[in-house]
Amino acid sequence: MKPDDKNAALPLEKQPFRVLLISASQRRQYNCPGVDSKSRTLLLRMAEQLPQDWEIDLEDIGNVYARERIQSCNACVSTSMAPCVWPCNCYEKDSKAEPDLLWNLDLYARLDMADAWAFVAPHNWYGPTSNLKLLFDRLVCMNGGNPNEELIEHKNPELAMKLDKTPEWEELSQNHLEGRTAAFFCHGDLGGDEIDATGRPRLLHHKLYFDPEQEPFQDERDAYAPLVWQCRYSGIEVPDQLWTYAAIGEGKKYSENQAEDMVQDNSSMAAFDKWVKEFAQFVEAKGKVQPGKFRAYGYKAPSHTWQEIKLGWRDARMRIGFSPAGSSPKKQQDQGLNKDVTLFPGKSENERNG
Repeated sequence: MKPDDKNAALPLEKQPFRVLLISASQRRQYNCPGVDSKSRTLLLRMAEQLPQDWEIDLEDIGNVYARERIQSCNACVSTSMAPCVWPCNCYEKDSKAEPDLLWNLDLYARLDMADAWAFVAPHNWYGPTSNLKLLFDRLVCMNGGNPNEELIEHKNPELAMKLDKTPEWEELSQNHLEGRTAAFFCHGDLGGDEIDATGRPRLLHHKLYFDPEQEPFQDERDAYAPLVWQCRYSGIEVPDQLWTYAAIGEGKKYSENQAEDMVQDNSSMAAFDKWVKEFAQFVEAKGKVQPGKFRAYGYKAPSHTWQEIKLGWRDARMRIGFSPAGSSPKKQQDQGLNKDVTLFPGKSENERNG
């Protein structure tokens, strides 16, 4: 059944199971190349096969023309864990300056409300799709992120670097989505018809540049290992049988390996259906997941107009060489490490330093 967010406020025993299914191919028929992906077809097939008394939440994060995209992570955590706010406050819902699909689709809350997640996506160049990687990069905050941005005046790095050394921080920093289940069905064509009899790309002139014996994976599912291990690191269970790969369209032209072709491939469909069945069985046997202490569901971002003014003043002073005393930027500036004093930080380094 369709999800009803009001159920997330009920006692756990009264809530139906809820799962979030995400298709993470970039392809959509409403942008280049004008054709929907195989992942989307598989997503819809999965929704039909799951128990219909579950809340089945569907999302396709493919590229739709003129729709916002998932913004990239700003790597706040590399400064301190404390400015990495849960849920992410680098961006906000309905922003005009930096529109963000992750916030506009309420995906933080939807991930929080679900007992389990399932991701269906292709391989892109020996790795996950860029859209899915962006999503997971932005989920760094689920692993120990700061649930109270007011303690750091929204984004003050000096306050954040002090906070993460306090006893209070030990209580705040948690795995906010721990206990859930994640499943990954990744698929690829192993180069389609581009590969020659030696296992090398047909168009390649410098054959010695490419040794097929040194390609990175013995098991193609390992292209998604970084996402799987990020989940496990953050307390999200990824059972081995729910992390799988299927070769779809090997040896075929890409134009002959579309969704309508895939559904005629009985072995590929059987592999997918098996994964869906195992997902349903595992989630039901595991049971519903107790939400964390600090929830994305129901989260209302605090007003931070005054904090933004103060951070804007900090930014303006740094552009003319006046970093806060004792701060990391001040130390870097004094040691000549990054040479980042400029009125125009958006310009190319060549323009600034040429």
